[in-house]
Amino acid sequence: MFNYEKRLEYPIHIKETNPKLAKAILTQYGGPDGELGASMRYLSQRYTMPYKECAAVLTDIGTEELGHFEMIATIVHQLTRNMTMEELKTSGFEDYYVDHTLALWPQAASGTPFTAAMFQSVGDPITDLTEDMAAEQKARTTYDNILRLCADSPDVTDAIRFLRAREVAHFQRFGEALRIVQDKLNSKNFYAFNPAFDSGTTNCGCN
Repeated sequence: MFNYEKRLEYPIHIKETNPKLAKAILTQYGGPDGELGASMRYLSQRYTMPYKECAAVLTDIGTEELGHFEMIATIVHQLTRNMTMEELKTSGFEDYYVDHTLALWPQAASGTPFTAAMFQSVGDPITDLTEDMAAEQKARTTYDNILRLCADSPDVTDAIRFLRAREVAHFQRFGEALRIVQDKLNSKNFYAFNPAFDSGTTNCGCN
């Protein structure tokens, strides 16, 4: 159960229209390292996380990523809501416009649509948490790239810097969760050696 608070995690008030920048930022809405994939990844992984403190981290961050998904939607909407047809044609936004007008739809900057194949959930806590740490670093890198493109748009830069900072914080929290898991290694949760497989037995570790 989620309680929805009708405010953004960080205020967004963009005054200038910039569809070219919107097309780039859209990748964090539904791209390979975007906020939709992050939230679905963490909220899916939490069910098979065997340690409640680590499951809580996945729940907290997965929920926050939904808020970031909303922030990206707001940024893209505000960058395009007053767009003229001339701006549309000169910005490279026309392909998106033909399919979606100015509605929000999850895709990468390249135009590749969102797919669940962009993230993984395998049930081994070390595997999942390692993926989560990598995902946060990839998202941080994407925000670094976006910041290079929006240096002359301070209204956008402020919000993107906030989102980037949260990726760094999430990476640190997942690192803490990984250390907790590593301190509790057993035959169902292994780092380098799993007795259930590596000792030559046929036990699948499902008991």
